[in-house]
Amino acid sequence: MAADDLRAVKPLASHLAAELARIRAADLYRTRRVIDGGHGATIRVDGRDCVNFCSNDYLGLAADPRLAESAKRALADGTGSGAAALVSGYNREHQQLEAEVAAFVGRPRALLFSTGWAANLGVLRGLLGRDDVLVADELNHASLIDGGRLSGAHYLRAAHGDAAAFARALGDAPEARLKLAVTDGVFSMDGDLAPLRELGAHCSAQGAALMVDDAHGFGVLGATGRGTPERLGVTPDIHVGTFGKAAGAAGAFVAGSEDLIEYLVQRARSWVFSTAPPPAVAAAARRGLQLIAAEPERRARLFDNIRRFRDGARQLGIALRDSSTPIQPIVLGDAARALRLSSRLFEQGLWVAAIRPPTVPVNTSRLRITLSAAHTPAQIDTLLAALAAGLRERP
Repeated sequence: MAADDLRAVKPLASHLAAELARIRAADLYRTRRVIDGGHGATIRVDGRDCVNFCSNDYLGLAADPRLAESAKRALADGTGSGAAALVSGYNREHQQLEAEVAAFVGRPRALLFSTGWAANLGVLRGLLGRDDVLVADELNHASLIDGGRLSGAHYLRAAHGDAAAFARALGDAPEARLKLAVTDGVFSMDGDLAPLRELGAHCSAQGAALMVDDAHGFGVLGATGRGTPERLGVTPDIHVGTFGKAAGAAGAFVAGSEDLIEYLVQRARSWVFSTAPPPAVAAAARRGLQLIAAEPERRARLFDNIRRFRDGARQLGIALRDSSTPIQPIVLGDAARALRLSSRLFEQGLWVAAIRPPTVPVNTSRLRITLSAAHTPAQIDTLLAALAAGLRERP
């Protein structure tokens, strides 16, 4: 490399080295662990067999062989889709998945995206501009935050879970072409639910639209698994969900009116300019969706496991957040303490990741425990005993 090239690289190299050192010193450095084989309630992590308590595979479908069989049948016709959906990438599997998920959540149409991140950015950047107002829960998922900021809309944050704060923000906002309130349905780090009934009423009263990202409620909550909107009796104008969690596959959808979906087909840049997902992934998601509807006993087992965990934690004096969902965080505050307890559990064959800033606010580092229909009572009891012993140790 020429001397001029070396001088050009050096500022970046020194900047990165300093930043990485700062992240390590703050106990915020992140590492990837390698998984061998399938992703289920039991899992092989960095060569160690573990019970997996940090997956979003809430119904135990990620390792279900029926999803794999559906994907294999589609793979017989090829792997990639080859192009964006508006060019030549829109496969029959994509079309059928969109129709089936729209029918499942009770909306006229749905649009398939490669990821939940792409769905949220596509909606917010496609719908909003500088003449619009966005009111967002302060603890919304990062994709909603980034999508809102990138949209150019007048961006207002409301205190977490505070419907009155949403109402004040909507009322105080400047005149706008469109006002949109956006919230997670289930908040991914705390497991609590958004006050959708109240938000829906405030939006109706103030002429605003409501968007709900229900990534962690879809397939889990409600009488039929349609998610947080079904649980709370609300029909949002824009309903986002994912297939990579309870449905056991990958991808995401936006469901709503005919005009909403047609507009997104025209203007959602993260959809228009992305290669369509592999048809085999859509086939697996279709099978996962069918099993959510056909096997309600999975949700029943999941909620039995949630009750067992919460009852056991209460008996052992383990402090939990007020969550009725599979997400059961134990907030420890200090990042180093969260790392130590996570490592101790891993040594005992229990995989629970430590969640630290910037994923969660400063001084709220935690173990984010997630439960699955595939966990056994014995596995949950083992986790509870290990947690109780680890929490008794001096910080």
